[in-house]
Amino acid sequence: MVIAVLADIVGSRQLDDRTAAQRVLDETIAQVEGELPLAQQPLTPTVGDEQQGVYRSLEDAMVSLLMIQLRLPDGIAFRFGIGVGAVSAVDSVHGELADGPGWYAARAAIETVHAREGRAIPRTRTWIVGAPGQDEVMESTIAASNAYLLVRDELVGAMNERERRLTYGRLVGRSQHELAAEEGISQPSVSKSLRNAGSAALLEGLAALRGSNA
Repeated sequence: MVIAVLADIVGSRQLDDRTAAQRVLDETIAQVEGELPLAQQPLTPTVGDEQQGVYRSLEDAMVSLLMIQLRLPDGIAFRFGIGVGAVSAVDSVHGELADGPGWYAARAAIETVHAREGRAIPRTRTWIVGAPGQDEVMESTIAASNAYLLVRDELVGAMNERERRLTYGRLVGRSQHELAAEEGISQPSVSKSLRNAGSAALLEGLAALRGSNA
């Protein structure tokens, strides 16, 4: 069993330059993998505005996808459907095609994101669905993780681009002084931005998710 991830671009049809947007997405995914290589198969474009990736664990997927969310600039965002289950490949004259219950679960998950976006939770970006046959422990883990993701997406969705960059910087271990130099602002300004954005809670939650100390 692995973790299958489908990602699609929010508002892809409204992008002024779809090619430039894809370049930003590709560069962001590569940067995240360079900073913290967690993907078994990094997100890769398939058809239309969709990407597919594979992770070894649910925690790895959630950490990596958060990093992508934080690193993307304003105007470009992903939805993520996370599927827990087996995956396989089907041979075709067009190459290998992704198949298996993990991918079906990921498809159901991303459809849930679309549905929630259109109702009372417009900042929803991530959801998890388990393929049939999950044990009680995994079912409980998925339920708790979805509750966490709802709050996490709301917090990230309320951040501006600088706040996301600063939070990403802290996540990968940069000091506030380093971030201040990069942004051309003072260290107290960095501290204030992180505090106002709720970044400490986000990073503490991430540490708890990874089972590590903050």
